[in-house]
Amino acid sequence: MSTRERIRTAMAELMRRQGYGVTTVKQVSELAQAPMGSLYHHFPEGKQQIAAEALRAAGAAYIQLLPLLFDPHEDLRAAVPAAFAEAAEQMERAGWVNMCPVVTIAGEIADSEPALREVAAEVVNLWVRECTDYFTRRGLDPAEARRFGFALLSALEGAFILSRTLHSTEPLRAAGQSLAFQMAGDRV
Repeated sequence: MSTRERIRTAMAELMRRQGYGVTTVKQVSELAQAPMGSLYHHFPEGKQQIAAEALRAAGAAYIQLLPLLFDPHEDLRAAVPAAFAEAAEQMERAGWVNMCPVVTIAGEIADSEPALREVAAEVVNLWVRECTDYFTRRGLDPAEARRFGFALLSALEGAFILSRTLHSTEPLRAAGQSLAFQMAGDRV
């Protein structure tokens, strides 16, 4: 892994664990095992530039989980609770840390860092497009696929927050089961 990638990965990990506001470039430097000069060589605009690239990279990586979690299931109604249960188990094994920094950071910086909010919006828009494409390939019409992508992302991200707060897998499992139950009344 290149120095630039180590720095970006370290920033994503720190934001995932503790948020943007309290993350310092010194912490990023230490976790990346990169001299402070390397941070400013690769990211001359500093912390915000590192965070922007970290959010984009994390967002691109996390959306790749969609087919990994859903492809093993022929029926989407079975895939949803299974995917949420897997997320619950991962979160519990990880010690209740945020699973993904994107939406958490978006909520933290929405009013204070408009440039990073725009990056988070860019990532969420990518996720919605990828969900729409994926669920269209799975048989939903594009409008249904887009609506379902928003519902899935909203339920998942909200359940992450509740699970982390309560140190419980119940919110993730309940969200997955409820979304699948709701789907049973639809054509999905």
